Amino acid sequence: MDVKDFYYDLPEELIAQDPLEKRSNSRLMVLDKESGDVTHRHFYDIKEYLQPGDCLVINNTKVIPARLYGEREETGGKIEILLLKRRSDDVWETLVKPGKKAKIGTRLCFGGGLLRGEVIDIVDEGNRLIQFSYEGIFEEILDQLGQMPLPPYITHELKDKNRYQTVYAKYDGSAAAPTAGLHFTEELLQEIRQMGVTIAEVTLHVGLGTFRPVKVENVQDHHMHSEFFQISEEAATQINQARAGGHRVISVGTTSTRTLESAAEADGTLRAKSGWTDIFIYPGYEFKVIDGLITNFHLPESTLVMLVSALAGREHVMAAYEEAVRQKYRFFSFGDAMLIL
Repeated sequence: MDVKDFYYDLPEELIAQDPLEKRSNSRLMVLDKESGDVTHRHFYDIKEYLQPGDCLVINNTKVIPARLYGEREETGGKIEILLLKRRSDDVWETLVKPGKKAKIGTRLCFGGGLLRGEVIDIVDEGNRLIQFSYEGIFEEILDQLGQMPLPPYITHELKDKNRYQTVYAKYDGSAAAPTAGLHFTEELLQEIRQMGVTIAEVTLHVGLGTFRPVKVENVQDHHMHSEFFQISEEAATQINQARAGGHRVISVGTTSTRTLESAAEADGTLRAKSGWTDIFIYPGYEFKVIDGLITNFHLPESTLVMLVSALAGREHVMAAYEEAVRQKYRFFSFGDAMLIL
């Protein structure tokens, strides 16, 4: 399977640079995964496609302000780091720019000394392990000094950092938002619950590998990054009960999908579980849990387009994307949404 099979031409002006004033006003393309038919709606219409007994699965991870700007203590040279994974209390795996200037032993300073760090190791793909030192609470210092790690295709400054969080974000740990959930408001979620739809919460901390391009020609040769996930006893029970009752499980986002499909038994049953997943879902994959998916429009040739194509068929998805371009949908993180059923 060639990565070029997942290419589509996207005019740059269709890449959404800012969130809409009201989250649920985004456009919604509804794609029938069997026929390939598409319908054009708005996200607040999503209720019309949900039924009592359905289980909607959301990812309650919270994006941390993971981008820090500082300097090297020895020279004063500017440096930028991105927190990727917490390895232990004060040791983080990071992406450093310029990396060549961050040798083992390099000492770093942020916020005039509010936060200091030392490079203690170089690991996979040149990422640096940094041991931080500070007085007080790390999360509070990070909130003061850090910036939201917006994707590289967003060039506008984000005025309100809460707009790169879902309204149900709970647990710190992501370097990128689970963007399919950005369209929900508290009011819309409440209306959905009142319809008799169960909302189950899982956690997957999104890594920057989400934006990593596929650099191999053959899709099967691509190696996915690993991300930490957690499914509670309550969430597992809610999802299992929906399936046992013949109801649909609809995941909000590719991260929720990867969480469920990673943790499920062969028969689709879920149990409380946590761990790391590097599951790679592409056409040919047999889904064990989900029946439907709410997602955004993803980058050409990305693993996310491949996941969506595994659910709805490559031809249907690529045709839907071409239609979205023709209809001038907004693409990527702050863009419009797609519902696949």
